[in-house]
Amino acid sequence: MTKIAVETKLLNRVLIVTNDSTVFLVRNRIDSAFNMFGGRVTEVKNLVKRLDTAVKNDGSKLCDVSFGIITTRYGFVPANYQIEDYPRVMSNKEEYEAVDAANHFVEKTSFLTRPFDKVVICVPKDMFAMFLRADAIEHGKVIAVTSPDFREECESRGWTWLERKGARVGDANADEIERIVREMCA
Repeated sequence: MTKIAVETKLLNRVLIVTNDSTVFLVRNRIDSAFNMFGGRVTEVKNLVKRLDTAVKNDGSKLCDVSFGIITTRYGFVPANYQIEDYPRVMSNKEEYEAVDAANHFVEKTSFLTRPFDKVVICVPKDMFAMFLRADAIEHGKVIAVTSPDFREECESRGWTWLERKGARVGDANADEIERIVREMCA
């Protein structure tokens, strides 16, 4: 019997993380977290779609993209998980900390970043500070779309810092994120 060696090249893996929105597109039923939220999450969903459909010069898929949402009721969930809507969305430091105490989203999200080559984090300033304090995501792995207050801290970890513009990402940042991912996948 002859064995044939098959060469398979694994795609670089990118995880994109954001938080929930007060704009629920689905009410009074269960749907995927991806479909559940609109509003400011839409910019991030567009980035996910953009990277997921991007191709290299040879026509092959650019990367494998995963998307997770930090939700008020469930903590971190992959965007394809089915969830039920809920009445109120966290919106300040105290609420982020209370939800983290109940659901451990910082710890869970940080743990889930391990198999990914790059992690794009687009969350509010006070929530991002929680990830910095935890210091549980590998240095060099993150593209942080956040406040200028965190530029030095991100750079000291070897993370890429991009100033948050627009609702969550902004067009210029989306272009830069794609450029970085293309460079990584070359």
